[in-house]
Amino acid sequence: MIWVLGVAVLGIWDIMFLNKPALLRVTNGFINTIIICLLVVIFTLILSWGLTLGLHFFQYRKIRSGYIVLTFILNLVRSVPQIIGVLLSYVIIAALITRGWIGGAGVFVLMAFCMSVFIFMEMVDLMRERISHFTKLDFYNAMKVCGISEKRIINSDILWKNSRIHIFNKLISVFGSAVFLQCSVDFIISVGLSTGVNTVSMPVTLGSLLAKMDSKQDILAIGNTLFNPGYLPQLFMQHLQGLTVAFLIVFSLFCIYSISNGYAERHRL
Repeated sequence: MIWVLGVAVLGIWDIMFLNKPALLRVTNGFINTIIICLLVVIFTLILSWGLTLGLHFFQYRKIRSGYIVLTFILNLVRSVPQIIGVLLSYVIIAALITRGWIGGAGVFVLMAFCMSVFIFMEMVDLMRERISHFTKLDFYNAMKVCGISEKRIINSDILWKNSRIHIFNKLISVFGSAVFLQCSVDFIISVGLSTGVNTVSMPVTLGSLLAKMDSKQDILAIGNTLFNPGYLPQLFMQHLQGLTVAFLIVFSLFCIYSISNGYAERHRL
């Protein structure tokens, strides 16, 4: 609620004082960032659920080769720093866009999928921990004796009935991680660290907007107010683009962190 209210107040202020081209850029960047991060949450849930079931059933049925292969893949992905993995993925995506192999909504989907690949391991660890905990309890063996299938016990009784609160709380954190990674990687790409990426070919996000010259000058104007306090009122009139983008990033991450902690305290996780 606080996040929605804060964004709404900022939006009204920008409509009143921010020029229309800059307002359009900020709006598109904010919407694109939210869409990509929501897709990351969806892909993370699907990937983690599928691999968790795969690891469990390979272990349950003692298919050692399949279990070793999946574990090796997970450990290999886990060994790559998230920001490095996402950055390399975006370089490949930009190359595909340049060659005309993907475009439109496909870019958003591919960006979200690549990001989720380097995030979903935390969800896999959570799901496996929950399954491991409940399989040691008496109800698990009792349900198996009653003839209830293994799939139903894992999916319905453990993951859904007894773990959905924990999973949802983790998804909130995943959304925050996606916002941070998205903005960080787009900022790195936009300032030219990756020369193989044409920023024009990538969707506009908050991170790429923050790296633009106009936004940089707006951010630097904050330092001017430290030695010239009388310049403070002009920040909110003449330097709105950079301040708006920076505020949206910081405020969104703060609200997501607060929501996650509040949700955990409410449900005593």
